[in-house]
Amino acid sequence: MSADLRGLEYLGIKDKVIIEECDLLDFSQVIKLFFQYKPDEIYNLAAQSSVSLSFKQPIGTFSFNTMSVYNLLEAIKLVGGTTKFYQASSSEMYGKVNKLPITEDSILHPVSPYAISKAAAHWSCIHYRESYNMFVCCGILFNHESYLRNINFFVKKVIRESIKISKGELDKLYVGNIDISRDFGYAPSYVEGMYLMMQSEHPADYILCSGRSVKLRHIIELIFEKLSIPANHCEVSRDLYRPAEIEDIYGDATRAQKELGWNYTMTTEEMLESLLQEEFKNWR
Repeated sequence: MSADLRGLEYLGIKDKVIIEECDLLDFSQVIKLFFQYKPDEIYNLAAQSSVSLSFKQPIGTFSFNTMSVYNLLEAIKLVGGTTKFYQASSSEMYGKVNKLPITEDSILHPVSPYAISKAAAHWSCIHYRESYNMFVCCGILFNHESYLRNINFFVKKVIRESIKISKGELDKLYVGNIDISRDFGYAPSYVEGMYLMMQSEHPADYILCSGRSVKLRHIIELIFEKLSIPANHCEVSRDLYRPAEIEDIYGDATRAQKELGWNYTMTTEEMLESLLQEEFKNWR
């Protein structure tokens, strides 16, 4: 097994975590783990999570993101017990929205293979909760950023490559469509919300978001300003555009605030400053 444990090492919890290798598309392997550990809670964060990659690999994305969830849900149903299940749903499911802000009751109109797969998994979770009285909740998270993000995510890419430009190690930041807007938040706060969902008396689905959107262009402008980088070091490339795109999307976390006591107060500027400082602190 070649698991990347750098995130666990960074958080100082590597020695507190047991790593098990499991193909979530192999139901026999999933069942074996259930009998071995009899888990109280399962947080399913496994997915092909790149929207861009899903356009290139739609079949693989849909297959894994749906069947892995079915295998986990079926294992809970067959093994029995009181295992609680958390599904990582996504704001991308709402896609071509007809009304903002997004709430848990907004109409789904996904515009990418990734979003379609997440919508299918989301409704599958609701089906198991309603049909088999299982504790299944879906966290519908909008963009949540962290120092531990993979480089292929927008904010992480912009921060890393902007620092390289400021150090003279890179000349240009190449980006796709930056005139779209997204709802960005700080991942550690969102993880607290995930935990609160699983501690509630009754399972339900909750949106976690900042409640406001910001243009991707503005994200770049803020980071460039903090690093004193001239605007001409950013170049838009049509090759990085997606076949379909959401122009603007942001959510309403009122249900999570009222029922879970979850409150998010960090501004976009505060989030970016925190991520920048953490990146510089750990720069190699």
